[in-house]
Amino acid sequence: MSKYIGEELQVFEYAKNWKKYFSTFLKPFIQGKTLEAGAGIGGTTSFLNNGQPTSWLCMEPDVELLKQIDQKIKLGLLPSNCKSIGGTILDLNETFDTIIYIDVIEHIENDRKEVSMAISKLNQGGHLIILVPAFNFLYSPFDKAIGHYRRYSKKMLRDIMPSEVVIKKLLYLDTAGFFSSLANKYFLKQNEPTKEQVLFWDRFLLKFSLVLDKIFFQQFGKSVFIVVKKV
Repeated sequence: MSKYIGEELQVFEYAKNWKKYFSTFLKPFIQGKTLEAGAGIGGTTSFLNNGQPTSWLCMEPDVELLKQIDQKIKLGLLPSNCKSIGGTILDLNETFDTIIYIDVIEHIENDRKEVSMAISKLNQGGHLIILVPAFNFLYSPFDKAIGHYRRYSKKMLRDIMPSEVVIKKLLYLDTAGFFSSLANKYFLKQNEPTKEQVLFWDRFLLKFSLVLDKIFFQQFGKSVFIVVKKV
């Protein structure tokens, strides 16, 4: 798993509306014993974890980021069912009812192997949830700077899934964000968005996506997510 850029995670902590939005699609599939792989600084955890899962394990390979998760747990800034652990999926000897990767798989060179390992750690009937940046043609200096190997289409996500799963959901999200990503690739060419840009996208552009995603039936967007069930 590639090392995250800490500054990127700090800036995207301001994207609260975005996290609330995609969480509405994912939370119905989260239940039981849950693993959040590559939890970063726990910036997404409280949006997905409403306290209903039996347990929630935040797993993060980066030592410095893991310290921030530990501090949030200690201060009560994350739900009470949260615990943390260092390492990757390869280090675990237990199984889960739900495994979640939010903006993580694109940082992993051998994504197919990672997904296969995750499925092997799922209990029968459990869900694997993955959200990643969409469309390789949007790959930009920002993607390269933070260690993305690729962006994904729906087909690419389908193709890395093993045969022992069925797809429950596979959709694009954030139509307006698609166009902002396009602008960054061809015009701004930034290695990292500013806090002001993230807030503009999250508080203004995302309002358009709430409507446009429905109008265009979520056929394209800045991000794409998949939910599969182990059978």
